[in-house]
Amino acid sequence: MSGRPSQPFSSRPDTMRAFADHISRGKVETFEELGIDIVLGLREGPFFWDAFDERRFYNCHCNGGVFNLGHRHPRLVQALRDALDHVDVGNHHLVSGWKAALAQRLAATTHDRLNGVVLSPTGSEAIEVAIKTAVAVTGRHTVVSVHGSYHGHTGLAASAADARYHEPYGLDLPGFVHVPWDDLAAIDAAIGDDTALVLLETVPATLGMPLPSPGYLAGVHERCRSRGAVFGLDEVQTGLGRSGRMWCYEHDDVQPDVVITGKGLGGGLYPMAATLMTADVHRFYDEQPFVHVSSYGGSDLGCAVALAVLDEIEAPGFLERVEDVGLRLEKELTTLACSVRRRGLFMGLKWPDEGAGVLAAKACIDAGVFAVFANNDTSVMQLLPPLTLDDEQVDELSSLLVGALS
Repeated sequence: MSGRPSQPFSSRPDTMRAFADHISRGKVETFEELGIDIVLGLREGPFFWDAFDERRFYNCHCNGGVFNLGHRHPRLVQALRDALDHVDVGNHHLVSGWKAALAQRLAATTHDRLNGVVLSPTGSEAIEVAIKTAVAVTGRHTVVSVHGSYHGHTGLAASAADARYHEPYGLDLPGFVHVPWDDLAAIDAAIGDDTALVLLETVPATLGMPLPSPGYLAGVHERCRSRGAVFGLDEVQTGLGRSGRMWCYEHDDVQPDVVITGKGLGGGLYPMAATLMTADVHRFYDEQPFVHVSSYGGSDLGCAVALAVLDEIEAPGFLERVEDVGLRLEKELTTLACSVRRRGLFMGLKWPDEGAGVLAAKACIDAGVFAVFANNDTSVMQLLPPLTLDDEQVDELSSLLVGALS
């Protein structure tokens, strides 16, 4: 560990007190009950350290994929520093080469099938773009999504997500229909004449990473196509190489009309997200070019970072390495009393008992591996290590996980 960065407060208690007073007392109290007193300090590569002692943690939460390339990846940091010498956020009305270059690169990842791009600062806003655009181009007003899903915390995104993300706010907007995951008959019954969009996570993270049955996503798409609804896939967590493919939907040989990405697009350094669309959907923005603005959406600084992110993911052998590391971890973890759900390094460890994922996450944290349970299925612990682990780190992480969870 290199030099410890200075902290705004001189001690752990002072930090906790200020956080409780001004951000969330309930969060601090919950962590205290769980025996978790981490204050985030130095972070580098796959690790972060506590701010006030020598504890080091493998980050296997990665903020849901924000740190796909680890913390402070040197080439991403350099891209941001270089951009800061010349540009800033930019202007959301004017033509920008940075925005155009990123949109072009993102479209190319889909072989230009999804060649229309709207850039946003967060995944929640990118989801909102998908919902609003589907309503606009279809003239319909209903969105179908899945119980237990998560699509963000802003109004429309939260309404598309599981009830636990909008009911606490008293937010019960009309036009949102929820069905069980992986239930084609339920989707079939839900899509009606007023369905604008069917919005699914390719693999729903907060539901515990249950993989779709063969043919499920293709079946949903076929029903959308035959009934005039837009088919959207939320790849905010599963995309950008996390699954061992550029996009997780490639595992299922399906062609969505809309794909939403975020989190890892900014490399953990700058908030970036995007909504990718077919030309038929994106034509709305040719007809209404000034209807959607976002002051920080597609920031020139963020675009510079995102272009560097794509350089890393598209480097020869990168995606193959993700799959190889995933297989190595799965082989070690199958010795445990849990089942392993996996696409690349998008992993969920499922135990038979409700709450086991909570206990597993705490055991891992105590062992120096930061992981969290699946919020909508507490029998599952999520496991999302950085995609950049070297062989020595893979071996050490495997040993720590097996030791903590045996």
